[in-house]
Amino acid sequence: MAQATSSKSGEGRSAFHCAARVILASSIVCATGFAYAQTPAPNRKLPAKPPAVVERPADAIALQPTPAAENSEIVAKVGARNITVDEVRAFVATLGAREQAAIAHDPALLSQAVRAMLANQLVLKEALDKQWDQQPTIAAQLEQIRKNAIVESYLQAASNPPAGFPDDATIEKAYEANKEAFLAPRQYRIAQIFVALAKDADKSAEDRAKRKLNEIEAQLQQPGADYGAVAKSASEDSESAARAGEIGWVAEGQIKPEIKTVVLGLAVNAVGDPIRLDDGWHIIKLLDTKAAYTRPLMEVRDTLVQRLREQSAEANRRAYLAKVLEQNGPAINEIALSKAFEAAIPTGAK
Repeated sequence: MAQATSSKSGEGRSAFHCAARVILASSIVCATGFAYAQTPAPNRKLPAKPPAVVERPADAIALQPTPAAENSEIVAKVGARNITVDEVRAFVATLGAREQAAIAHDPALLSQAVRAMLANQLVLKEALDKQWDQQPTIAAQLEQIRKNAIVESYLQAASNPPAGFPDDATIEKAYEANKEAFLAPRQYRIAQIFVALAKDADKSAEDRAKRKLNEIEAQLQQPGADYGAVAKSASEDSESAARAGEIGWVAEGQIKPEIKTVVLGLAVNAVGDPIRLDDGWHIIKLLDTKAAYTRPLMEVRDTLVQRLREQSAEANRRAYLAKVLEQNGPAINEIALSKAFEAAIPTGAK
């Protein structure tokens, strides 16, 4: 398999991503975050896309046991504790879109998550048996978590914009004001034939790769040569080879510089000269191109509505907190506060 240059471990395991990573640049910018002028500007810009998937640590899974739903199928068991289908569904529902996509591509990740849930149940039982939750510091932490959960859920309810927000006029105004953010870059549909050769390969490996490369070039130079057939029979990247070498559509900004230089100089259906990268030789064919264009409102409407609602909720939240403080007139003794801070910090940490 050709060297991965842009995908992180555990994500992007679809066939397209595994093949495309051969030519993708290591730094990929998928979209640009922006704030809308017609809504109160928040302190932070909303991200254009969720961050990347991160494995949820085991302690991020709820530890409190929940009763099994009636007639719910049991998918795992540890001791007297069962994990039901409903509980797994509830857990998956808490994940982000990219985490859910990773599980869809690799069901083993879900099995790992269930194992973590079971491990948590065992730890929880042991801790409760030892009355760990009744220790003063732990009880104080749990109480603070409870208070924070109440405050956060209440603030969310108080800050949510009305169901009809934003209206069509607001959506259209936001779209027109931020059209640059919806620019889809020029794309290239690319195929490759790959001959593996490590960067630090010895002379015998280099000779082998060179002989194979020469054979491939000779086949491609034959009248009526079929690039796809040669890719299927000779390319050493099995996933793209199975598709006659095709990698798929790739945005211009995602193509590795060495590859981009060749691609930009090719006409559609033309084949470039071999390119040496750290993982081996790549013979690129340009199958098609798409010009850059601004995505229409219909295509981005749902995303736009979500961002406008998030910005409105953020502005409402700040306004609500400011109003509460103004109505109650808090007074802070800064000297006493400083002393309290000093007393709370361990001596070695000062």
